[in-house]
Amino acid sequence: MKKKIIWVVDDDAIYQIIINKIIQKSDIFSESASFKNGKEAINALKNSITDVDSIPDIILLDINMPVMDGWEFMEEMKMIKSQINKKIITYIVSSSIAIEDKNKSKKFADIFGYISKPVSVNDLLSIASKEE
Repeated sequence: MKKKIIWVVDDDAIYQIIINKIIQKSDIFSESASFKNGKEAINALKNSITDVDSIPDIILLDINMPVMDGWEFMEEMKMIKSQINKKIITYIVSSSIAIEDKNKSKKFADIFGYISKPVSVNDLLSIASKEE
């Protein structure tokens, strides 16, 4: 399995620590980056458009965040998608059990699934293996 780049967009500092340990333990990612809101992540994505090697393969995206939430991030990503020469797989990762959120996630073609927290190593392996 080719090593991939994964980004975690989540405002929960404790969750960030835990998911980064899980990412390291999985040993399937060459790089990972963390962002505490959608605005930071969308700015980083815009800055990496010209460098395909720094664009993430997978984004784990929280919904409820300050500054820019997950839905706003997805709307912004739609606008720059045509400039990105790489398929980015986005998964909503949330502690929300609201059926509206799960249904809303299905309206975005670039959201490939909805994972309830906490994310496990097996979740990451499953995500990464689907993208081969």
